[in-house]
This record gives sequence, structure tokens and C-alpha cells, in this order.
Amino acid sequence: MPTIDHANKEITCKIVYYGPGLCGKTTNLEVIHRDVSGQDKSSMVSLATEQDRTLFFDFLPVELGQIKGFRLKFQLYTVPGQVYYNATRKLVLSGVDGIVYVADSQRSKYQENVAMMENLVENLLEYGMKLDDVPMVIQYNKRDLPDISSIEELEKTLNPNGLPYLESVAVDGVGVSETLRTIAKETLARIGKRGNRARKG
Repeated sequence: MPTIDHANKEITCKIVYYGPGLCGKTTNLEVIHRDVSGQDKSSMVSLATEQDRTLFFDFLPVELGQIKGFRLKFQLYTVPGQVYYNATRKLVLSGVDGIVYVADSQRSKYQENVAMMENLVENLLEYGMKLDDVPMVIQYNKRDLPDISSIEELEKTLNPNGLPYLESVAVDGVGVSETLRTIAKETLARIGKRGNRARKG
């Protein structure tokens, strides 16, 4: 659930970028951080190891306008993609309001994409949630590389429920802001539905 701060008139949503190692999660946040004006962002925290660019998480509050007098603030996180950091991935998912699944389009990464999607499902279950319970957008990254899977192949395996998806080349900034806008829209739509149900109840 989003955090609502009535005193400061702020609604804070937590968005987690999930996916296999080196698929472009951290690159997404770096591009967003670069493009957001200085007054709207805090510093980005990145902890890297030799095995993976992100050991714990990246943290970037991004303000995206207002809704009914409340300022919207999005906290963006990434998770480490290496298999042995699952405890950290699970921890970062706690309290998630929206997910961007970043898939590496290279054919050589196909099985890693599938395994990490299964890992996401398992970790959400630990919190009593299913994929349907959380707004999610899929980003098919690295579309500029030569030996990549077709969108049809990726969709069949990673997106059987027909979630919104975007193609990207995160390292060039292509599709990055569009992905953020899409997950923000999906997340806010879900918050609106919850609010309507609460008022009817």
C-alpha cells in the first residue's frame, strides 16, 4: 500500500525494478536520475560488487505531480540479479506498489529471464501476493543488439497475461521515461480503484 502522509500532503509509492543480472535495471535508474531536475531528486545510492552492479538497492524518490492536492512521490528501487542474492530481492519487495520487470532481450539470456520471473512469483508469494495483485510493466531491454529474441517469443513466455510492455535501449535512454510513466499510471490507477472500493464499503 502507498504511504499517505496527511501532514505533508504526500503520497509515496514504491516501485521495484526486477530482472536478471546486468539486464539494465540500474541503467534505467541512472538515466531517470540524470534526466530529473535537481530539485526533484535525492542522491542515488548504488552498491556494486564484481559479480553484479547492484548489491542492495538503488533509491531514488521522483516526484510526479499532484493528485487531489497530494504531491506524488515515487521511490525507485532495483534488486540484485544474481541468484545468491535472493534474500535481498525478497527484502526489497516488501511493501512494493508497482513492479517493472526488465528483461534482457539477448537469446543467450532467455532462460535467465524465465528463471527470474519465476523467482519474482515465488518471492511475492512469501508476502501473500500474486502477480495480479501488483501493477506491473515489462520492459524488453537491449533491443539494439544483434542476436535477440523476438517480442512474440518473449511475450509468450514472460507475459502470458498481457501486461503492458515496452521496448527499450536503456543505455541510450530509449524507452526509459516511457516505462516509468507507464508503471506510474498503472500504479495510480490501482490506488484509485482501492479508494473507490473503500468509499463504497
